[in-house]
Amino acid sequence: MTQIPSGDTRPTDRAARSWSLGTTPWQRLPPLGAPRARIIIDNDFSGDPDDLYQLVHHLLSPSVEVRLVVASHLRADDGFDPSGRSAQNAAVIAKDVFARMGLTSTEVIVVGSDEPLADRSTPRPSPAVDAIVAEALRDDVSTPLFYVAGGGLTDIASAYLVEPRVAERLTLVWIGGEEHEGLAVPPPSAMPIEYNLLIDPVAGQVVFGDSPIPLWQVPRDVYRQCLVSDAELRVRVAETGPLGRYLYDEVAFVMRMVATHVGGGAETYALGDSPLVLLTALQSVFEADPSSSRYVERPTPALSDDGGYVDVPGARPMRVYTWVDTRLMFEDFYVKLAEFGRWQAAGS
Repeated sequence: MTQIPSGDTRPTDRAARSWSLGTTPWQRLPPLGAPRARIIIDNDFSGDPDDLYQLVHHLLSPSVEVRLVVASHLRADDGFDPSGRSAQNAAVIAKDVFARMGLTSTEVIVVGSDEPLADRSTPRPSPAVDAIVAEALRDDVSTPLFYVAGGGLTDIASAYLVEPRVAERLTLVWIGGEEHEGLAVPPPSAMPIEYNLLIDPVAGQVVFGDSPIPLWQVPRDVYRQCLVSDAELRVRVAETGPLGRYLYDEVAFVMRMVATHVGGGAETYALGDSPLVLLTALQSVFEADPSSSRYVERPTPALSDDGGYVDVPGARPMRVYTWVDTRLMFEDFYVKLAEFGRWQAAGS
């Protein structure tokens, strides 16, 4: 669980140097051009700390313009945050990350619903839903819009239910869903319903079966490929400065907490939300696409109540990623974090 800052625990050593979105003062050489795409980040920041790595990585990637950071909810009984206000806590954590980075653009952080959908036709209103619809319907920009989701799908499903035209204006990249038959098998002792889908199965049904939203899916077997070692995190994250040490400590906190439940300490951790960065910010120059990763194209299935896939012949095509380029993804993160850490240290 990501530790939620409070009046007693918020660190006092905030970043000495500040910056705003659209600038990259830590780069000695300027970016090579304007952003190629807009993104809306949606994640359950009070849950698994892999989302913190994804957030920081996206914020340090000048090829994408971060338009919104949606703080979304966990299940009500989730051990990471059973407070019932996990979306609100997620917003507090996102603002804390911005402060640690010296990033002043907190206006992009919006709170999603604290509850899942009650049915497939009724949206959950929230500030996030209003902001998603407004961004998707803009007619003053031509850059593509990606909605990158590392948790449940409540807020994008609600935005579609409020304004169906949203589906025509963005591509959803989602970390979640179980393995597809013929492509992979479930892990040992797998959850009956995959973790992110279980946050809001009804929202998943809306997105997959009821909407025409273009979808790139990174299912469980693929996000489990995104393993990093503790040695990597100690040397290439924790030693880059205060921000890196914070990121390392959040993972180490979870690792120590679960060690007695998983048979002892492990030397790896899955940063399973990081493909959201790889598939959007790290696309090829020519014929732009996440060309170093692999996917198959299939008709988008419907989702059953137990999280399984139901074939829908003739349904819109979707991408199912089968392999992601972890070398590019993690090396890019380590280098950007080190570059940013040097800039922060120069101002302290």
